[in-house]
Amino acid sequence: MHDHDRGLAFDLSRLMGRRGMLGLVGGAVLVGAVGCSEPEQNTSTQTTGQPASGQSQEEIPDETAGPYPGDGSNGPNALTQSGVVRQDIRSSFGSASGTAQGIPLVVELNIINAGAAYAGAAVYLWHCDREGRYSMYSEGITEENYLRGVQEATPAGLIRFTTIFPGAYSGRWPHIHFEVYGNLTEATTASDPVKTTQLAFPQEACSEVYATPGYEQSVTNLAGSSLENDNVFSDGYTTQLATVTGNTTNGYTAKLDVHV
Repeated sequence: MHDHDRGLAFDLSRLMGRRGMLGLVGGAVLVGAVGCSEPEQNTSTQTTGQPASGQSQEEIPDETAGPYPGDGSNGPNALTQSGVVRQDIRSSFGSASGTAQGIPLVVELNIINAGAAYAGAAVYLWHCDREGRYSMYSEGITEENYLRGVQEATPAGLIRFTTIFPGAYSGRWPHIHFEVYGNLTEATTASDPVKTTQLAFPQEACSEVYATPGYEQSVTNLAGSSLENDNVFSDGYTTQLATVTGNTTNGYTAKLDVHV
């Protein structure tokens, strides 16, 4: 069983200060993953989740970064490493060379502050791989740093990452972690973020992806969890549920308006 997120007690500790309050690193998941194909142009054939125009205008809540943030607050720090600023986060950077395998996913975040585009903001985004493991922490991939990266928002507040659809591990609903910083310099010097939160995926998209080879263990883990019972999303997820379009052949796009 994975120990990626600690639930209520862990979240309460975050309220007393983000830095230095993360718990001990838990157990890791086994099985390796290398190589993946470049995503094709997304000719979406299916839409799941809320339409973009229907997403909540409320501020997205603060959430736990989990035990495996890789931002220096709990062990290793990817943010100060050369190469972390990149759009495609599927492969490791620096001296590492691994690549996470899985269904291609583009993540588009529209960063909004006080009702306007948050131009110049930066986002550090990370998530588990197809096997439910976190690079830099989980057994077998401690030397890898894939599925982690930083991007600066456009003048319109848009941030885009190319990655893979994350797996589902025991005890958590499929999700992506991200931190919003005031600017790129703050992000790459591991300053305190403006917002630490998580993105959730609609069930229909998860079920489609997990029916493909390589995601077999995610089928059982997804069946044993729900948005309503998840220790992060159970108190409300309307501001965190992404709009997901696409298919398993061409890949998916997840979009979320992020009010900070």
